Amino acid sequence: MSDQPRDTIESLFQEKRIFPPPAGFAAQAQIQKAEYERLMTLAQTDYEGFWAEQARAELQWVQPFTQILNASNAPHYQWFEDGLLNVSANCIDRHLPERADQAAILFEGEPGDLRRITYAELLVEVSRFANALRSRGIKKGDRVVLYMPMVPEAVIAMQACARIGAIHSVVFGGFSGDSLRDRIIDAEAAAVVTADGGHRGGRVIELKAVCDHIIDDCPSVHTVFVLKRTGHSVRWNPARDVWWHEITAQVSADCPPLALGAEHPLFLLYTSGSTGRPKGIQHSSAGYLLGTILTMRWVFDIRPGDVFWCTADVGWITGHSYVAYGPLAAGTTLLMYEGAPMIPDPGRYWQMCERHKVSVFYTAPTAIRALKKQGDEYPARYDLSALRLLGSVGEPINPEAWMWYHTHIGHDQCPIVDTWWQTETGIHMIAPVPGVSTLKPGSCGRPLPGIMADIVDNQGHPVCAPDQGGFLVITRPWPSMLRTVWRNPQRYIDTYWKMFDNRYYISGDGARRDADGYYWVMGRVDDVLKVSGHRLGTMEIESALVAHPRVAEAAVVGRPDELTGEAICAFVVARGARPVGPDAQALTQELRQWVGEHIGPIAKPATIRYADNLPKTRSGKIMRRVLRAVAAGHPVTEDTSTLENPDIIRQLQGD
Repeated sequence: MSDQPRDTIESLFQEKRIFPPPAGFAAQAQIQKAEYERLMTLAQTDYEGFWAEQARAELQWVQPFTQILNASNAPHYQWFEDGLLNVSANCIDRHLPERADQAAILFEGEPGDLRRITYAELLVEVSRFANALRSRGIKKGDRVVLYMPMVPEAVIAMQACARIGAIHSVVFGGFSGDSLRDRIIDAEAAAVVTADGGHRGGRVIELKAVCDHIIDDCPSVHTVFVLKRTGHSVRWNPARDVWWHEITAQVSADCPPLALGAEHPLFLLYTSGSTGRPKGIQHSSAGYLLGTILTMRWVFDIRPGDVFWCTADVGWITGHSYVAYGPLAAGTTLLMYEGAPMIPDPGRYWQMCERHKVSVFYTAPTAIRALKKQGDEYPARYDLSALRLLGSVGEPINPEAWMWYHTHIGHDQCPIVDTWWQTETGIHMIAPVPGVSTLKPGSCGRPLPGIMADIVDNQGHPVCAPDQGGFLVITRPWPSMLRTVWRNPQRYIDTYWKMFDNRYYISGDGARRDADGYYWVMGRVDDVLKVSGHRLGTMEIESALVAHPRVAEAAVVGRPDELTGEAICAFVVARGARPVGPDAQALTQELRQWVGEHIGPIAKPATIRYADNLPKTRSGKIMRRVLRAVAAGHPVTEDTSTLENPDIIRQLQGD
């Protein structure tokens, strides 16, 4: 192994604070230290036996599997392939003897409407929509695209597809018509499930109208199911469009779950690339579901009586794994919210935590930073004492946002599980086990039991020295991993395996590992800046900027520079009013000096631009390709239809 790796990513930012598990939490945790150590040892000594033990214990099988891992066509791995089961039955039916009257879904709409759906009621709703799908000719293996608001019917439709073996593909309700069209055509979907509209940011999002605009370009679609959510008038094609409430009233509430192979595709979820058509990430049934159940127990410490709230939309993998499937498979109560976190004011999330007695809360660092910017007084208005565990997802959380979350939301009593994973991994890969792990703000901790991760240099050699950055890779297959790219197996190999001759799964992220074995994700490898011969991760520079008391948010990108190769360009959202003129000039000098002191002179931004907000999608993702174009002075050619506030681009370009 290489103690002096070639072409690694330099790590200059250090975080020394640590937080052991609170004694009371650790004493009641689902996974105690002895069990955690047993799982880790078993996974190291008998890898396939470890996963077989979990699959037999956690899943309800119609026909038990006898084959654990088939690697004969690697890297197209197969898990438990001769077993039969049904994902929907594992999420709903098996809980009925003990949980028929327990709330499966609590829902709050942006206008304030509330719903409570028990497990028994959920079975009826799922069965009716499954039969509605069948009544329109949808069968095992057919693809169904969902383009929905964040309402219970989105989960019901996903579960209904799983019940009959249809393959669903959820398209985020903020995507444009062009994006929807591309995904429908690539999947060759037979049906689309949408709504007249949804509520977001105090206005109606016209979902049916977007479908109407592109559906004639999608010849494979013969049916559009329409949920009446907002009640406003919509165009209607009686040959193709059917109302959800009408067709479900005409069919039986009994739909026995279909026994399906463990490797039957459960869903496709498309990810956007910088070039080429979107990639349809294909996930299996048994392996994927197993991973969601285990991480609900290991990472979220799910217990009887919990109310679990993941704020993600079902259009993203987080909404699949930790809204639509994981919580139900674990038999807990999940909370769904339709709208924006700032409606009617920045206290909405905390008001909902109080109202619904949320015990486990899981959200994105972008949301945490945005709410932090609004002031400490908003969470202080509400009783958050039911919270016992907090989570972070979507990108590395900078230490100062972590500390605010810990202090003002968790009141120094709630462990924070900072989770690293991807659409392709299906589940958490590196995350704390909250009753066992000592927490370090900004680190996602160690790999979970059964997850074999490593950091390698650009030639695939393991990086052994502490705090040397490199490529974050997974060295052994795991059950919840993507199986392929839909109808493009070569793209699957080229994107995720080819770089190191199919030896490792390539995450595309850069990371370092400290002396305690904790992983610190440093951002996408594509975002690594090459400044005067140094390779710097953007995350560390952003964390240093956000640690400054006048900075609420920051994003860092590179722009070409004749002298240094790349120059660091920072986009900053300040606390309070946006600085302009002399105030902006003074703050820029202060921030450059601050970064130099906290990281080093090499990391000082060459330019800093200020905006009221950063360009983000409705899911909270910063559109870094847009920022790179702005920094370089190029026209913005990206699809910006999903931006929460498109005016921000003009503000950034005009400064």
